[in-house]
Amino acid sequence: MRVDGLVSIKPPLILACQSGRRSLGFAMRQLIFFAVALVVAGSYMARFADRAVEARSEPQAAVIEPANELREPTTSGRSLMLESDRQGHFQVEAKVEGRFVDFVVDTGASLVVLRESSAALAGIRPQPRDYTATAVTANGRIKAAPAKIDRIEVGGITVYDVPAMILPDEVLSKNLLGVSFLSRLRRYEYANGRLLLEQ
Repeated sequence: MRVDGLVSIKPPLILACQSGRRSLGFAMRQLIFFAVALVVAGSYMARFADRAVEARSEPQAAVIEPANELREPTTSGRSLMLESDRQGHFQVEAKVEGRFVDFVVDTGASLVVLRESSAALAGIRPQPRDYTATAVTANGRIKAAPAKIDRIEVGGITVYDVPAMILPDEVLSKNLLGVSFLSRLRRYEYANGRLLLEQ
């Protein structure tokens, strides 16, 4: 080491410490930069993972059943889901006074309307003198017999004391489950070819 010529040579130990500090500082900066890069990459990956899960949770395509098969009504306690037939009608089997009778649900019929033969199956047999009402049908005005049905059961739904009308078989091809039954439900709702009855 010379002092007079202003030449200064540091001992090797000091040089090693200074270069070690520089390389340690550089390594620390690289480590911090790497950690920040990991945090940023992790947050982006989490976002993309959330989007992928949301995209997968969208509803899958429904299985399409053949249109020519009429599905059975679906009942759940005091509600019933009916599928329309090819003509767009809702047909249902009901119990009238404990006997099975086929009906077409008809929101345009103010009453439950039974053919004489179906009424007879359920034990309702009006006499000629009982035909005191007039029903307006596609065939004109027809004499009809007012009646009250003690109980009509459809699926898990039961309605009591239902006003009805009996018509001759020749003027009525199907029994009609009309508004005197439907209005006693909590709701009936038509959508997408299905009719929901709920008590």
